[in-house]
Amino acid sequence: MLQTIIDEIGAQMRGEEDRGKVADYIPELSCIDPRQFALSVCLASGEQFSTGDADQHFSMQSISKVFTLAIALGRLGEGLWRRVGREPSNSAFNSIVEVELSAGRPRNPFMNAGAILVTDAILAKGVPRHTLAELLHFIRAAAGDDSILINPVVAASEKATGDRNWALAHYLRSCGNLTNTVDLVLGTYFHQCAIELSCAQLARAGRFLAGIQSGPPLIAADNVRNINALMMTCGHYDGSGEFAFRVGIPAKSGVGGGILAVVPGAASIAVWSPGLNSFGNSKLGTQALELLSKRLGLSLFEPEPFRLPGVAAA
Repeated sequence: MLQTIIDEIGAQMRGEEDRGKVADYIPELSCIDPRQFALSVCLASGEQFSTGDADQHFSMQSISKVFTLAIALGRLGEGLWRRVGREPSNSAFNSIVEVELSAGRPRNPFMNAGAILVTDAILAKGVPRHTLAELLHFIRAAAGDDSILINPVVAASEKATGDRNWALAHYLRSCGNLTNTVDLVLGTYFHQCAIELSCAQLARAGRFLAGIQSGPPLIAADNVRNINALMMTCGHYDGSGEFAFRVGIPAKSGVGGGILAVVPGAASIAVWSPGLNSFGNSKLGTQALELLSKRLGLSLFEPEPFRLPGVAAA
């Protein structure tokens, strides 16, 4: 049943004419074929169902912010919130105005300014390559796959064209809310965003956020809950309310066209389609998740949500 539904959604997405616009402000992402689409679902039972280009690698971009936040909360705990807020934003993901209005304390850790700050927090006067190795180790452990790598060409492309991120980092430092040098922080940040993986790998990597991983937990249960809350309210930037309304589950997008979504206690879902909507989120990825949510009753706001296979009744 589930494979049939996923295949039907995949076929519908492949037939869509309006596929959004790829992130052409990052040169290495501007040449990605927008006709590609993938959807993958990991269940609590351990089964995985996929359709489309599920083994094609793509750039994580802002989805990586979920994983750096997990590391930061594990290391700093509640102390992290003294430097970054937990509120949704009404501005674009790379807004400078909002950071200025908040005196250098970003509204949430998923806006670019907030994510740069989180990267600074886990860098902690360390060496970027050590921090990136820790992050890669974490993502590989979550996915159960050691083949996930950083694409240095994408990282260099972002460094060369990321003027807005340079401005954000310098402003944070001018407010005393960046402890490392801008070069060190952004060098780490651009490489973290350039981590590449497939849709199938991303779905497996998100299992710890759905609470369905096997083996010892990667992070504390309280941190899983807190990250899910932030994914629900802030994971799609100024389009987060629209996404919650249409799909109704915690999720984090990236301008590489990927979205990682979780159904707590039931499933980890990844979707990838490179074309973006006006908010900078995958256009067809959002549509596909909306269809999947409605077909299966996945929204957390459903009065009687559908229980995916492998999930016991409460």
